[in-house]
Amino acid sequence: MATATADDLARLSLFDLLDEEERTRIAPWFDVEEISADVKLVGEGCPGYSFFVLQDGDATVTVNGVEVRTLSSGDFFGELALLGDGMRTATVTTASPSRVLVLFGTEFRLLQQDYPELSKRIESGLREIAQAA
Repeated sequence: MATATADDLARLSLFDLLDEEERTRIAPWFDVEEISADVKLVGEGCPGYSFFVLQDGDATVTVNGVEVRTLSSGDFFGELALLGDGMRTATVTTASPSRVLVLFGTEFRLLQQDYPELSKRIESGLREIAQAA
């Protein structure tokens, strides 16, 4: 498994409020995974320990077996389990070959602590998703 680079983060609008030095500092916190199509990344009702950013590709979000949203490059998911009770509220499955950045809970907490503006952006995105569902 590869580690993300500052360039990986620079390609994503989520991280555009960080400068190059900040992206360089947090990039190693993310693992980079190349995922085939039709792979379940998270399962509804399962414990969640990771935050995901879809760098390339597409994924579908289902709740109780019903598709509620399509994700594409730049979208993120998984933070609800980390911010809430630890359980996944939806299933996310790749719809195409995808490249995903993965941040585990320990590093997610560091990100919240060290980069509060980025953390607010993630939480704001979470609220938008919850309202759309």
